[in-house]
Amino acid sequence: QLKLVESGGGLVQPGGSLRLSCAASGSILGIYAMYWYRQAPGNERELLASITSSGNTNYADSVKGRFTISRDYAKHMVFLQMNSLKPEDTAVYYCNADVLSPRGKSNYWGQGTQVTVSS
Repeated sequence: QLKLVESGGGLVQPGGSLRLSCAASGSILGIYAMYWYRQAPGNERELLASITSSGNTNYADSVKGRFTISRDYAKHMVFLQMNSLKPEDTAVYYCNADVLSPRGKSNYWGQGTQVTVSS
């Protein structure tokens, strides 16, 4: 069964850094774009960053210059390096991907990983 699994969340002080990872596994023929989202309590899910199969990236204004998305194409992984973290970055972070499997192209979500920025 195809799935995405995030890791790397935790508690960090303001100004600190974290690196999130997301690994896709299962019957994968190819992965198109990969994304990172987050959702804070009471808020809608927010698209933070995306990276295409050719490596083109885009960022939300709220994280531009602080967060960096990258991929390991061979391992079907995507990463989010988060620097200069602020308390308002506290949220559950989700990985998302457009994946081609023997069943066709579908969009998949990970289960989320909690990031808490607090002193």
